[in-house]
Amino acid sequence: MNRRGGATGRTPGRRGVLYPQSAVPIALFVMLVTGCQSTSTSLPADDPADYRAAMRTLVIDIAAYADDTAPGFLVVPQNGQELLTTSGEPDGPVARDYLRAIDGQGREDLFYGYDADNTATPAAETAWMTAFLDRALAEGVVPIVTDYCSTHSLMDDSYIRNAARGYLSFAADRRGLDGIPDYPSTPVNADGDPVSSLAEAGNFLYLLDPGAFPDRNAYLAAMDATTYDLLIVDAFAEDGILTDAEVDALQTKPGGARRLVLAYMSIGEAESYRDYWTAAWDRTPPAFVVEENPDWPGNFVVRYWDPAWRAILFGTDGAYLDRILAAGFDGVYLDIIDAFEYFEERRGG
Repeated sequence: MNRRGGATGRTPGRRGVLYPQSAVPIALFVMLVTGCQSTSTSLPADDPADYRAAMRTLVIDIAAYADDTAPGFLVVPQNGQELLTTSGEPDGPVARDYLRAIDGQGREDLFYGYDADNTATPAAETAWMTAFLDRALAEGVVPIVTDYCSTHSLMDDSYIRNAARGYLSFAADRRGLDGIPDYPSTPVNADGDPVSSLAEAGNFLYLLDPGAFPDRNAYLAAMDATTYDLLIVDAFAEDGILTDAEVDALQTKPGGARRLVLAYMSIGEAESYRDYWTAAWDRTPPAFVVEENPDWPGNFVVRYWDPAWRAILFGTDGAYLDRILAAGFDGVYLDIIDAFEYFEERRGG
């Protein structure tokens, strides 16, 4: 979808990778991705007056629920940085409750990848985004940047420019986030020190798709062997959610020091390859499903404020976040935070 956050275009957020899980057989997976019909895209009367406030509320509620279960659980939204201020402008009043709820602010394409991978982001877009990230940093919220570039000189430049601003960064050599870059040969700022907070992390790996690895064990072993301080991974691989033993292994660097592991979680779109998606939804999608995202097959815009969608995300038996908590992850990396823009555009402002 075409994101816009003001006078200039805003880049779409990262979408989940397409691979089936144990509760979604491959045949059904294919059928859902290719055959699911959209529901009506007209806005219902009970839509919130402020879509941004509704997204802030969802993130705040997720953070509060997780902290009750696992004190210190980390919450990091990706993109949608306009939520950091009540006006949606970099110099506006900060959204204090929202800032208290989050520990980091993720951002893609800050210096590379906005218009095309391995291409410099337009200066005006970088300036817009860094203005918000600087506000976050001043409030004790750690900016976590993923640039998409594969030329070594551009990767070096990404790390240098992010470090100069005090941002934690990762230069992803492919947008699919399906492998561990072989450059640099060791992660920037690599050391054997334990990491117990985002502020202590000197580097991170963002790896969501295990499809390029021979099997689940090879995928986990490859990550386990790295010296990154922070791993951002999908909570599911091949035949189901990672076990607490697997998460525990990932939380230990090769030298024995502790590191952080965050689970990716989309909250602004439903993903037909997740096991909460049932065959019945193919025939009659729930009321909170709006339409399929044309840029990311299998991803469906949702009315993220709907109680039924929230129940899928957290607070019920088998809910997405509840399973992540049970597996022992250190936190969540929340995607499609900028879903509010879709509804603002449909409303006309």
